Amino acid sequence: MTKYLISFPSAAMVFPEEELQSVADASHAVVQEAKDAGVWVFGGGIDESIPPVMVDGDGTVREGTYPQTAQLEGGYSVLELPSYQAALEWAAKIAASCRCAQEVRAFQYDPAS
Repeated sequence: MTKYLISFPSAAMVFPEEELQSVADASHAVVQEAKDAGVWVFGGGIDESIPPVMVDGDGTVREGTYPQTAQLEGGYSVLELPSYQAALEWAAKIAASCRCAQEVRAFQYDPAS
C-alpha cells in the first residue's frame, strides 16, 4: 500500500471564530475514523510559534529554511491506502471537516520503510 500526504496551508481554513469547536470536533472525528479503519499513519498541525531551523550534517544549527519551504505550515495527515482513489476519498472527508480543499501527494515506495 502507498502512503499519501493530505495537507492544507493554515490560511486556507477560513470560517467564523464561533465555529472553531465544531470544525475541531469534525476533524477529530475524521481522524478517529481513519484510525478505526487502520489507515492512519500520522498527522497534525505545524506549530507556527516555533520558528524553523536548518541543521547541517556536522550538527550546526542555523535560523532559516530552504527558500521553497519558507511557507511550510498548516495541517498534515499521512494515510496508508490501497489506491489513489482511496486517497482522494479520504481527502474529501478531511476537506469537509476542515472546511478547506486538501492537497494530495503520494510518497514514493521504499521497501526499507
